[in-house]
Amino acid sequence: MGNDGGSIPDRRDLVRTKAKAEQADKANQTRARWFFCALSKRPLQDPVVSCALGKLYNKDSILEYLIDKSAYGDGENICGHIRSLKDVKTLKLTPNPSLSSSALSEPTSRSPFVCPLNLKEMNGVQPFVYISTCGCVFSQAGLKTVVSASSMSSSPKEKDSHTELGEVATSDSELEICPQCATKFSRKNDVLMLNPQPEEEERMREKMELQRSKETKKTKKRKNASPVDDTEAPTKKKALPAMHPSMTAASRAALAMEEAKRKATMSEAVKSLYGDGKPAKKETFMTRGTFTRYA
Repeated sequence: MGNDGGSIPDRRDLVRTKAKAEQADKANQTRARWFFCALSKRPLQDPVVSCALGKLYNKDSILEYLIDKSAYGDGENICGHIRSLKDVKTLKLTPNPSLSSSALSEPTSRSPFVCPLNLKEMNGVQPFVYISTCGCVFSQAGLKTVVSASSMSSSPKEKDSHTELGEVATSDSELEICPQCATKFSRKNDVLMLNPQPEEEERMREKMELQRSKETKKTKKRKNASPVDDTEAPTKKKALPAMHPSMTAASRAALAMEEAKRKATMSEAVKSLYGDGKPAKKETFMTRGTFTRYA
Protein backbone atom coordinates (compact mmCIF):
# COMPACT_ATOMS: atom_id res chain seq x y z
CA MET A 1 0.00 0.00 0.00
CA GLY A 2 2.69 2.48 -0.90
CA ASN A 3 6.13 3.27 0.49
CA ASP A 4 7.51 0.23 -1.28
CA GLY A 5 9.27 2.18 -3.95
CA GLY A 6 6.52 1.74 -6.48
CA SER A 7 4.61 4.95 -5.74
CA ILE A 8 5.32 8.29 -4.16
CA PRO A 9 2.41 9.61 -2.03
CA ASP A 10 1.48 13.24 -2.41
CA ARG A 11 0.19 15.62 0.26
CA ARG A 12 -3.34 15.40 -1.04
CA ASP A 13 -3.16 11.63 -0.59
CA LEU A 14 -2.12 11.89 3.04
CA VAL A 15 -3.91 15.04 4.29
CA ARG A 16 -7.63 15.53 4.04
CA THR A 17 -8.44 19.05 2.94
CA LYS A 18 -11.77 20.86 3.19
CA ALA A 19 -13.89 20.39 0.12
CA LYS A 20 -14.50 23.49 -1.97
CA ALA A 21 -17.98 24.91 -1.96
CA GLU A 22 -19.96 24.19 -5.06
CA GLN A 23 -20.41 27.22 -7.26
CA ALA A 24 -23.61 27.76 -9.15
CA ASP A 25 -23.42 27.90 -12.89
CA LYS A 26 -23.73 31.56 -13.87
CA ALA A 27 -25.01 30.68 -17.32
CA ASN A 28 -27.89 28.70 -15.83
CA GLN A 29 -28.67 31.50 -13.39
CA THR A 30 -28.78 34.04 -16.21
CA ARG A 31 -31.00 31.79 -18.28
CA ALA A 32 -33.35 31.25 -15.33
CA ARG A 33 -33.77 35.00 -14.80
CA TRP A 34 -34.38 35.92 -18.45
CA PHE A 35 -36.25 32.88 -19.79
CA PHE A 36 -38.41 31.85 -16.81
CA CYS A 37 -40.88 33.46 -14.43
CA ALA A 38 -39.23 34.49 -11.17
CA LEU A 39 -42.21 33.22 -9.15
CA SER A 40 -43.54 30.08 -10.83
CA LYS A 41 -40.29 29.08 -12.62
CA ARG A 42 -42.32 28.47 -15.79
CA PRO A 43 -41.17 29.79 -19.19
CA LEU A 44 -42.10 33.41 -19.80
CA GLN A 45 -45.22 33.82 -21.91
CA ASP A 46 -47.34 36.83 -22.78
CA PRO A 47 -48.61 38.65 -20.83
CA VAL A 48 -45.38 39.29 -18.94
CA VAL A 49 -45.22 41.82 -16.10
CA SER A 50 -42.41 43.41 -14.14
CA CYS A 51 -42.26 44.97 -10.69
CA ALA A 52 -40.41 48.02 -9.39
CA LEU A 53 -37.34 45.81 -8.82
CA GLY A 54 -37.16 44.74 -12.47
CA LYS A 55 -38.04 41.07 -12.01
CA LEU A 56 -39.96 39.24 -14.74
CA TYR A 57 -43.17 37.34 -13.99
CA ASN A 58 -45.98 35.69 -15.85
CA LYS A 59 -49.13 37.66 -15.14
CA ASP A 60 -51.19 34.57 -14.35
CA SER A 61 -48.64 33.58 -11.69
CA ILE A 62 -48.95 36.98 -10.04
CA LEU A 63 -52.74 36.66 -10.05
CA GLU A 64 -52.49 33.23 -8.41
CA TYR A 65 -50.15 34.65 -5.78
CA LEU A 66 -52.42 37.61 -5.00
CA ILE A 67 -55.43 35.33 -4.65
CA ASP A 68 -53.61 32.79 -2.49
CA LYS A 69 -50.32 33.87 -0.90
CA SER A 70 -49.54 30.25 -0.04
CA ALA A 71 -49.79 29.08 -3.67
CA TYR A 72 -46.01 29.33 -3.96
CA GLY A 73 -43.84 28.39 -1.01
CA ASP A 74 -41.23 31.12 -1.42
CA GLY A 75 -43.63 33.73 -2.78
CA GLU A 76 -43.14 36.14 0.12
CA ASN A 77 -39.37 36.13 -0.36
CA ILE A 78 -39.57 36.63 -4.12
CA CYS A 79 -42.43 39.09 -4.58
CA GLY A 80 -43.59 40.03 -1.09
CA HIS A 81 -43.40 43.69 -2.12
CA ILE A 82 -46.21 43.19 -4.65
CA ARG A 83 -49.49 44.12 -2.96
CA SER A 84 -51.78 44.35 -6.00
CA LEU A 85 -51.70 44.57 -9.77
CA LYS A 86 -50.97 48.28 -9.40
CA ASP A 87 -47.46 47.33 -8.26
CA VAL A 88 -46.62 45.62 -11.56
CA LYS A 89 -46.51 46.84 -15.16
CA THR A 90 -47.51 44.79 -18.18
CA LEU A 91 -44.59 44.76 -20.61
CA LYS A 92 -44.87 45.29 -24.35
CA LEU A 93 -42.38 42.71 -25.58
CA THR A 94 -41.29 42.33 -29.20
CA PRO A 95 -41.23 38.68 -30.35
CA ASN A 96 -38.08 37.35 -31.93
CA PRO A 97 -38.64 37.41 -35.73
CA SER A 98 -35.99 34.72 -36.30
CA LEU A 99 -38.04 32.15 -34.35
CA SER A 100 -41.16 30.53 -35.73
CA SER A 101 -44.38 30.24 -33.75
CA SER A 102 -43.73 26.56 -33.05
CA ALA A 103 -40.19 27.28 -31.83
CA LEU A 104 -41.50 29.81 -29.32
CA SER A 105 -43.39 27.11 -27.43
CA GLU A 106 -40.43 24.70 -27.39
CA PRO A 107 -37.42 25.14 -25.07
CA THR A 108 -34.52 26.66 -26.95
CA SER A 109 -31.35 28.63 -26.29
CA ARG A 110 -32.66 31.56 -28.35
CA SER A 111 -34.59 34.26 -26.54
CA PRO A 112 -38.25 34.63 -27.58
CA PHE A 113 -38.05 38.43 -27.26
CA VAL A 114 -35.81 41.07 -28.82
CA CYS A 115 -35.27 44.81 -28.72
CA PRO A 116 -37.39 46.51 -31.41
CA LEU A 117 -34.65 49.08 -32.07
CA ASN A 118 -31.55 46.96 -32.72
CA LEU A 119 -33.04 43.41 -32.64
CA LYS A 120 -30.73 42.35 -29.81
CA GLU A 121 -32.04 39.25 -28.04
CA MET A 122 -33.23 39.61 -24.45
CA ASN A 123 -31.03 36.83 -23.06
CA GLY A 124 -29.02 38.58 -20.35
CA VAL A 125 -25.99 39.42 -22.47
CA GLN A 126 -27.26 42.93 -23.19
CA PRO A 127 -28.83 44.97 -20.36
CA PHE A 128 -32.51 45.68 -21.00
CA VAL A 129 -34.78 48.37 -19.57
CA TYR A 130 -38.48 49.13 -19.64
CA ILE A 131 -40.42 52.39 -19.45
CA SER A 132 -42.79 52.41 -16.50
CA THR A 133 -45.29 54.78 -18.14
CA CYS A 134 -46.04 52.60 -21.18
CA GLY A 135 -44.32 49.25 -20.55
CA CYS A 136 -42.22 49.21 -23.73
CA VAL A 137 -39.00 47.16 -23.45
CA PHE A 138 -35.72 48.11 -25.13
CA SER A 139 -32.07 47.31 -24.82
CA GLN A 140 -30.28 49.94 -22.79
CA ALA A 141 -27.89 50.76 -25.61
CA GLY A 142 -30.64 51.03 -28.22
CA LEU A 143 -32.82 53.33 -26.12
CA LYS A 144 -29.86 55.50 -25.17
CA THR A 145 -28.85 55.90 -28.81
CA VAL A 146 -32.34 56.80 -30.03
CA VAL A 147 -33.13 59.17 -27.16
CA SER A 148 -29.81 60.98 -27.39
CA ALA A 149 -30.23 61.35 -31.16
CA SER A 150 -33.72 62.81 -30.76
CA SER A 151 -32.54 65.26 -28.09
CA MET A 152 -29.65 66.36 -30.28
CA SER A 153 -31.95 66.89 -33.26
CA SER A 154 -34.09 69.46 -31.40
CA SER A 155 -33.45 72.96 -32.72
CA PRO A 156 -31.96 75.70 -30.51
CA LYS A 157 -35.06 77.84 -31.10
CA GLU A 158 -37.19 75.21 -29.35
CA LYS A 159 -34.77 75.16 -26.42
CA ASP A 160 -34.96 78.97 -26.12
CA SER A 161 -38.76 78.85 -26.18
CA HIS A 162 -38.73 76.26 -23.40
CA THR A 163 -36.50 78.42 -21.23
CA GLU A 164 -38.71 81.47 -21.76
CA LEU A 165 -41.89 79.70 -20.64
CA GLY A 166 -40.69 79.01 -17.10
CA GLU A 167 -40.88 75.97 -14.86
CA VAL A 168 -43.66 74.16 -16.70
CA ALA A 169 -41.78 74.36 -19.96
CA THR A 170 -38.55 73.14 -18.39
CA SER A 171 -40.34 70.10 -16.97
CA ASP A 172 -41.79 69.33 -20.41
CA SER A 173 -38.39 69.73 -22.01
CA GLU A 174 -36.97 67.08 -19.67
CA LEU A 175 -39.51 64.52 -20.90
CA GLU A 176 -38.58 62.18 -23.71
CA ILE A 177 -40.84 60.39 -26.21
CA CYS A 178 -40.97 56.62 -26.38
CA PRO A 179 -39.64 55.52 -29.79
CA GLN A 180 -42.23 52.75 -30.04
CA CYS A 181 -45.54 54.23 -28.82
CA ALA A 182 -44.72 57.99 -28.56
CA THR A 183 -45.60 58.13 -24.85
CA LYS A 184 -43.79 60.77 -22.82
CA PHE A 185 -41.48 59.59 -20.06
CA SER A 186 -38.77 60.89 -17.79
CA ARG A 187 -35.34 59.46 -18.44
CA LYS A 188 -34.47 59.86 -14.77
CA ASN A 189 -37.54 58.40 -13.06
CA ASP A 190 -39.43 56.22 -15.56
CA VAL A 191 -36.67 54.01 -17.02
CA LEU A 192 -36.21 50.85 -14.93
CA MET A 193 -33.62 48.12 -15.37
CA LEU A 194 -34.73 44.54 -15.97
CA ASN A 195 -33.04 41.89 -13.82
CA PRO A 196 -30.53 44.35 -12.33
CA GLN A 197 -27.39 43.52 -10.42
CA PRO A 198 -27.70 43.24 -6.60
CA GLU A 199 -26.36 46.76 -6.03
CA GLU A 200 -28.73 48.29 -8.56
CA GLU A 201 -31.61 46.23 -7.17
CA GLU A 202 -30.94 47.62 -3.69
CA ARG A 203 -31.11 51.18 -5.06
CA MET A 204 -34.37 50.39 -6.82
CA ARG A 205 -35.78 48.95 -3.59
CA GLU A 206 -34.88 52.11 -1.66
CA LYS A 207 -36.51 54.23 -4.37
CA MET A 208 -39.66 52.09 -4.24
CA GLU A 209 -39.93 52.35 -0.45
CA LEU A 210 -39.39 56.11 -0.59
CA GLN A 211 -42.14 56.52 -3.17
CA ARG A 212 -44.54 54.38 -1.13
CA SER A 213 -43.85 56.40 2.01
CA LYS A 214 -44.74 59.56 0.09
CA GLU A 215 -47.99 57.98 -1.08
CA THR A 216 -48.96 57.04 2.49
CA LYS A 217 -48.30 60.60 3.65
CA LYS A 218 -50.57 61.94 0.91
CA THR A 219 -53.39 59.59 1.88
CA LYS A 220 -53.06 60.60 5.54
CA LYS A 221 -53.29 64.26 4.60
CA ARG A 222 -56.44 63.61 2.60
CA LYS A 223 -58.04 61.73 5.49
CA ASN A 224 -57.18 64.52 7.91
CA ALA A 225 -58.53 67.16 5.53
CA SER A 226 -61.86 65.41 4.90
CA PRO A 227 -63.49 66.19 8.35
CA VAL A 228 -62.75 69.89 7.86
CA ASP A 229 -64.68 69.90 4.63
CA ASP A 230 -67.64 68.19 6.33
CA THR A 231 -67.78 70.81 9.08
CA GLU A 232 -67.66 73.65 6.60
CA ALA A 233 -70.76 72.46 4.75
CA PRO A 234 -73.30 73.06 7.59
CA THR A 235 -71.94 76.53 8.26
CA LYS A 236 -72.58 77.47 4.66
CA LYS A 237 -76.15 76.23 4.95
CA LYS A 238 -76.72 78.31 8.09
CA ALA A 239 -75.42 81.40 6.37
CA LEU A 240 -78.26 81.35 3.83
CA PRO A 241 -80.68 84.31 4.34
CA ALA A 242 -84.11 83.42 5.79
CA MET A 243 -87.39 84.43 4.12
CA HIS A 244 -89.13 87.59 5.31
CA PRO A 245 -92.01 86.82 7.78
CA SER A 246 -94.47 89.12 5.96
CA MET A 247 -93.92 87.17 2.74
CA THR A 248 -94.70 83.87 4.44
CA ALA A 249 -97.91 85.24 5.98
CA ALA A 250 -99.10 86.58 2.62
CA SER A 251 -98.41 83.27 0.94
CA ARG A 252 -100.34 81.41 3.63
CA ALA A 253 -103.36 83.69 3.21
CA ALA A 254 -103.31 83.20 -0.56
CA LEU A 255 -103.18 79.44 -0.15
CA ALA A 256 -106.09 79.50 2.29
CA MET A 257 -108.22 81.52 -0.14
CA GLU A 258 -107.47 79.13 -2.99
CA GLU A 259 -108.41 76.15 -0.80
CA ALA A 260 -111.72 77.77 0.15
CA LYS A 261 -112.58 78.48 -3.50
CA ARG A 262 -111.75 74.91 -4.44
CA LYS A 263 -114.01 73.47 -1.74
CA ALA A 264 -116.84 75.80 -2.73
CA THR A 265 -116.91 74.39 -6.25
CA MET A 266 -116.95 70.77 -5.04
CA SER A 267 -120.04 68.62 -5.41
CA GLU A 268 -121.68 66.87 -2.47
CA ALA A 269 -120.29 63.50 -3.54
CA VAL A 270 -116.73 64.82 -3.58
CA LYS A 271 -117.23 66.57 -0.25
CA SER A 272 -118.39 63.30 1.29
CA LEU A 273 -115.06 61.75 0.40
CA TYR A 274 -113.20 64.41 2.39
CA GLY A 275 -115.66 64.20 5.31
CA ASP A 276 -118.49 66.47 6.41
CA GLY A 277 -116.69 67.89 9.42
CA LYS A 278 -118.72 65.86 11.94
CA PRO A 279 -116.89 63.69 14.47
CA ALA A 280 -116.55 60.11 13.32
CA LYS A 281 -118.65 57.48 15.03
CA LYS A 282 -116.87 55.12 17.36
CA GLU A 283 -116.59 51.58 16.10
CA THR A 284 -117.24 48.56 18.28
CA PHE A 285 -115.70 45.14 18.05
CA MET A 286 -118.73 44.08 15.98
CA THR A 287 -118.28 46.68 13.25
CA ARG A 288 -114.54 47.42 13.36
CA GLY A 289 -112.87 46.76 10.01
CA THR A 290 -116.13 45.91 8.21
CA PHE A 291 -118.52 47.80 5.97
CA THR A 292 -122.15 47.74 7.02
CA ARG A 293 -125.01 50.14 6.60
CA TYR A 294 -125.95 49.75 10.26
CA ALA A 295 -122.62 51.06 11.52
